[in-house]
Amino acid sequence: MADAPSRDPRLARVAFVTVPEWILGTLMLVGVAINLANVAGRYLFGAAIHWAEEVMVFITIWGVFVGLVAITWRGEHLCMDLFSGMLRGRARLALDLLVASVLIVCAGFFAMQSYKVVTLFAASGALTVSAGIPKAIPHAALLVGFTLAPIALAVRLALRWRAHVGKGA
Repeated sequence: MADAPSRDPRLARVAFVTVPEWILGTLMLVGVAINLANVAGRYLFGAAIHWAEEVMVFITIWGVFVGLVAITWRGEHLCMDLFSGMLRGRARLALDLLVASVLIVCAGFFAMQSYKVVTLFAASGALTVSAGIPKAIPHAALLVGFTLAPIALAVRLALRWRAHVGKGA
């Protein structure tokens, strides 16, 4: 995918990059604090925090799916661009639209499936084994990521289109 437009509206950039990066930073700090507390508890006091590993896994999952939004906005997904890097003009635009369409369709499908799982967990009141956290919370990370990433992509494409049309090309 081509880079995000050079003149991103501030609100979109804040929503799809700044907020996710702040959330990621906060999650990382919380994870480090839990890990340090667990290490100190285990080696200094002989008592580990029984829920620490489980919560750190959930923090990592949330980090991945929140980060997905910023990565999607920037167009920084892993990609195989051996041949696509050689494309220009309409061929490149057509490929970008095809890739974006596949991402939006797949993410939409995953978001619908995630919604079903989250609502089932919420309705059942299921809790995680160690921390006793409602299972809907860690599973909601997928719903959030797979909902916001295609929205970020759609906004990015709309801005790219508007910039393209604005140039009269």
